[in-house]
Amino acid sequence: MGDDKVFRHPIKAILFDLDGTLVKTENRWAAIFGRWLKPLRRLFPDLDTDRWGRRLMMTVENPSTYLLSVLERVGVGSSFFGLADLVRKSKGLATQGDSLMVEGTEELLAALEGGYTLGIVTTRARPEALDFLQRMQYQDLFSVVITRQDVFRLKPHPAPVREAIDRLDITPQHCIMVGDTTLDVRSARRAGAYAVGVLSGFDHRDELERAGAHLILERAAQLLDYLPSQKGT
Repeated sequence: MGDDKVFRHPIKAILFDLDGTLVKTENRWAAIFGRWLKPLRRLFPDLDTDRWGRRLMMTVENPSTYLLSVLERVGVGSSFFGLADLVRKSKGLATQGDSLMVEGTEELLAALEGGYTLGIVTTRARPEALDFLQRMQYQDLFSVVITRQDVFRLKPHPAPVREAIDRLDITPQHCIMVGDTTLDVRSARRAGAYAVGVLSGFDHRDELERAGAHLILERAAQLLDYLPSQKGT
């Protein structure tokens, strides 16, 4: 059922974001910001407070992630006093002890195993990401795991996706990056990889389209319908 109009090169590797892509998330901060903005609708009736709430969250998200990254690099781990889990819980994201997979994810990964090289590109800290993969018994499934501690520039900069591609020793046009945000899409596009957006997490279809997604799916599991019937070799 592959669509060669989407992927014009043989696919050898598939990279996944975690939160909102493979793991369920509530976007709690975005909802809170949206409620804060609702009074503005008295002046601007057409104001999309949901959309602007998410944009405001993203404005806060990137600096806070960079801050955690700096703390980790100077030796103050993000797990210091449970900081990482406190931040993730306040945002409605899965914590180390509480993660639910997006519908169809387990079946997707089982179907891809052995046919494609798989990787993770996430803004989680490395201990968080590895702990999650170990608890889900996926530690041997992914050939590369790129976290905020592995690169100095985070998504939407291409560095995280490029780092994964370099470690896998493949060319970008043979790689897909799957994520739920415009940051994932832009990072993939700038790295020269195919960008697949999913609607199971943060951003909406029109936002992913404007960011340049080659393909937009309701959830990552639907990727199987678009992969070439002859798996990348």
